Amino acid sequence: RSSDLSPYINHPIGVAKILSHEAGIEEIAVLQAALLHDTVEDTDTTLSEIEEVFGKEVRKMVEEVTDNKMLSKEERKQLQIEHAPHCSQGAKLIKLADKLYNLRDLKRCTPEGWTEQRVQEYFVWASKVVKGLRGASPILEMSLDQLFLERGVPT
Repeated sequence: RSSDLSPYINHPIGVAKILSHEAGIEEIAVLQAALLHDTVEDTDTTLSEIEEVFGKEVRKMVEEVTDNKMLSKEERKQLQIEHAPHCSQGAKLIKLADKLYNLRDLKRCTPEGWTEQRVQEYFVWASKVVKGLRGASPILEMSLDQLFLERGVPT
């Protein structure tokens, strides 16, 4: 989901920046996993390679936030909702920051080909994922709640 032609690296850096600057996260493993959170989905990099270079803790968090691209988009979205409450604290933080980044991006610029209805459906879906992540970071949750409120999405 890219709303413009900004370089790929902007997203993972943005997610890590939200964690460090807004949520005050200083745990290196969480920040590393945030930078790598889409790597397995979007490149040929494997979880084993991530573990070799960054260790088991980073690998586990990346694995928790990685969607199985073999499944349909609808199945992946449903699994994100179902798995959210069972994620580790680090994975929950990454998911919260990822959703916050994506929703801010959607607010700023609607992706080409997206209707207003599709944007609204994304916000509604994101709110369902966030519901399962609650308690991980009140400050990020407050920022997300503000975006949901602006769109009239119940939390």
